[in-house]
Amino acid sequence: MDGINRGSRSGRGLRKWFLWKHKRDDQSRLGEVSDDTDCEDEEDLLELSAQAMEMDACVPRNELRIFVGTWNVAGRSPVGNLAEDLDDWLNLKDAADIYVLGFQEIVPLKTRNVIGAEDLTEAAKWNRLIGKAVNERYGCPWLTPMLNPISDDHYQYVGNEGRRSISSSTMIPIKEHPMTRGKSYTSSKYKLMASKKMVGVFISVWMKKDLLRRYCVSNVRVCSVPCGIMNCLGNKGSVSVSMLINRTSFCFVAAHLASGEKKGDEGRRNHQVSEIFRRTSFTCSNKDDDKNHPLTILGHDRIFWFGDLNYRLYLENDLPRELIGKQDWRALQQFDQLRKEQEDGVFQGWKEGNIEFAPTYKYSSLNGNRYSGGLPSIFREKQRTPAWCDRILWYGKGVRQISYFRSESKFSDHRPVSALFATQIEVAKSNPIVAPLPAIFTSTAPSIQLQTGKNVHCENATSTVTSLIVKDTEPLPEATLKL
Repeated sequence: MDGINRGSRSGRGLRKWFLWKHKRDDQSRLGEVSDDTDCEDEEDLLELSAQAMEMDACVPRNELRIFVGTWNVAGRSPVGNLAEDLDDWLNLKDAADIYVLGFQEIVPLKTRNVIGAEDLTEAAKWNRLIGKAVNERYGCPWLTPMLNPISDDHYQYVGNEGRRSISSSTMIPIKEHPMTRGKSYTSSKYKLMASKKMVGVFISVWMKKDLLRRYCVSNVRVCSVPCGIMNCLGNKGSVSVSMLINRTSFCFVAAHLASGEKKGDEGRRNHQVSEIFRRTSFTCSNKDDDKNHPLTILGHDRIFWFGDLNYRLYLENDLPRELIGKQDWRALQQFDQLRKEQEDGVFQGWKEGNIEFAPTYKYSSLNGNRYSGGLPSIFREKQRTPAWCDRILWYGKGVRQISYFRSESKFSDHRPVSALFATQIEVAKSNPIVAPLPAIFTSTAPSIQLQTGKNVHCENATSTVTSLIVKDTEPLPEATLKL
């Protein structure tokens, strides 16, 4: 009964506000000012007005926060308790709308893994761990769609809520977990949008479910480009994800480039970057409605390129260690190979935030707090000059970097790196995606009728729009028609 009474009062209050606002507009046009309105009633009406403006469903929030992270895990399986390391890396206290995670060497780069059949076991483990981290942080029950090995090499979102598919259209079996038996999984906060593995290179993209209701997310596609041995094996190369959010196209490229710190090794990395640009293609099918979806990396509006790019320093071993000891990052960056490529090389025009953290590679397997080498040879460690191998770049207008930092997990010989971005997306004015009107607008006031359930179909996405139809013969003020 209380709920009915509150709804009835809200309906009467809103109707009263409409009439009061209409009267005030008429008085304003006639040059009259009335002071006979009861102050308490007017405060209530103004409060209702503020609530109506605040909950205006026709003004979508078009800025997205995108988290991009990269981590070379050195062939180690995600066993043991990595929850704390993931929390540190994903910075879950400052939640993003989209999480884009790139991994390198999720399997050891041995011959059988490079030339053998693709095994998705490790990818499934990482997806399960990520899904648990981003969802259980908010008290949401979570069940990953990749509990069982899959017969194909990637997972893609196809638009219908609750349905998950892969390119071969094989449905992924889902096991029921004892902790969530009999419960709905729709309360999970983030949804796996795309997941692609090529030998050790792996990308996983997660999106808030709220965005799928607010925007048209479509044309989610993946592509892999092997650039390793003989330029055709997947021990090096990239995996990429392309998608449209409303009218803005995004491309995420996770890469693992050629290693080596000898003079000339940077040339091999540059060649692989050029090959990834040339060979990455997001092909369209005959069923695609949007023929203008970009086919190449550089055809997208917003591009993020990240991974173990393996660019080193034009320095010998001793001076970098000395500058690291002084935390003189600016002096050290003057010798960074990737910075040179941004000035006049393969990444010319690409942006990267200020690096205000220590080089991320290579840490000692004997003591994770120090870099490998640099000590007497009895340790038998590889002598490696520390370098910022793990990087995050972006290209395109309308991207603002909020943070750029490294985490301190000692899980591998690389430190994980992440960046948080804010970006605007373009919303078609002729066909806005409108959120459902709040309960205050669903009253039984005679002048308003709500019509719901109108479906807006997009490629790989369906959104529900709530429309407002005014049936009163007396026209309402213009402001009230913009709810």
